[in-house]
Amino acid sequence: MALPAIVMIILVIVLGALGLPIAWALCCASLAAVLMDPALSLGVCVQKIFTGCDNFAMLAIPAFFLAGDIMSKGGLSRRLVTFADSLIGWISGGISLVAIVGCSFFAAISGSSVATTAAIGGIMYPEMVKRGYPKDYSAAIQAIGGTLGIVIPPSVVFVIYGNITGTSVSRLLMSGVIPGFLTGFALCLYAYFNAKKHGFPKNKGFSFKRFLGSFKNAVWALFMPVIILGGIYAGVFTPTESAVIAVFYGVFVCFVVFREISGKTIREILKTTAANTANLMFLVMSAILFGYLITYYNIPVYVTNAFMTVAQNRYVFMFMILVLLTICGMFLEVSVTNLILGPLLAPIAVSFGVDPIHFGMVFVFMLALGQATPPFGSTMFVACGLSDRPVSGVAKRLIPFVIVELICASVFAYAPVLSTFLPNLL
Repeated sequence: MALPAIVMIILVIVLGALGLPIAWALCCASLAAVLMDPALSLGVCVQKIFTGCDNFAMLAIPAFFLAGDIMSKGGLSRRLVTFADSLIGWISGGISLVAIVGCSFFAAISGSSVATTAAIGGIMYPEMVKRGYPKDYSAAIQAIGGTLGIVIPPSVVFVIYGNITGTSVSRLLMSGVIPGFLTGFALCLYAYFNAKKHGFPKNKGFSFKRFLGSFKNAVWALFMPVIILGGIYAGVFTPTESAVIAVFYGVFVCFVVFREISGKTIREILKTTAANTANLMFLVMSAILFGYLITYYNIPVYVTNAFMTVAQNRYVFMFMILVLLTICGMFLEVSVTNLILGPLLAPIAVSFGVDPIHFGMVFVFMLALGQATPPFGSTMFVACGLSDRPVSGVAKRLIPFVIVELICASVFAYAPVLSTFLPNLL
């Protein structure tokens, strides 16, 4: 391996360990390699960055950010929770199931795990504590439910992964539907049996009148994922166009129908979206340059050869991926793992005969799991912040839920039809 490549990798690790933001760590390491290599020039690197960002699908990122913020501040999260409570709140541990189902619904709107945890957790945590649930357990429910935010479409993480690996974004988005809802069901099943075991409270009974009333209030929110996924599936519009349609739909529902946001609120939402988009795109540009240099120095070849010496077939390879991403999820942010390991591992998976859509879904699912995995899970930290509970107590309650998601990930890894069935219908 060339000396500039070695220096680049060492610099990323050292700068990251020193606490430098990953975008700057990638940028500084890449520039060091370019300056050391006489065969490279800064002009070529700028061209690579521009070409990588000059992509129509990238427009989906700010649009999905904007749609998620509008829905979050427009009253949809509260209506979704009320609807879920009327539907399953009467079952044992009903309010904990409501939190998970509410997160699943809102995940299909926001496309963000952190946003899902913050929006639903802010409503459900006080309610669970009020009804007598342990505080740490209540916080853990919000953290694990939020992980579905980047699995159930729309998902910004799927959009980024598709762009940096050259995989179809629309097919990736569809691949997360079945695994996302199956995982939500598995989490609810565990929460149900746990509630039965510990005698957690539940609502008095099912009320059809309350169900109809809550459904009427939530129907506008429930139509959101139907419009997005239905339009993509029917070929009416692309994922990028669906993101823009989601923005206009969100503005219409929250501004005209619900009337819970004003012109001032929209200006604040636009500022937040612009800041979030700028931060993310700087990270994406740094990763594009870093990814180009990884390919230029044939680092994937070295990694592939290393995998080949250990993994003799795709089944062993997928097991190694599950172990690797579980460890990465414990210490690294989603964006870091996605932007660095995504373009590195995707071609290796193809060389082992793994369907690229299947691998992309498993990869993103493991990123989602990592958000709730102690000691540095992002949704875990958000849940601890909104509940004011210690990380150690919430992490202890999270471990069983993490194991459930890990079992689901193993099933999805070895049953590709669950990931590819819907995309293959496109």
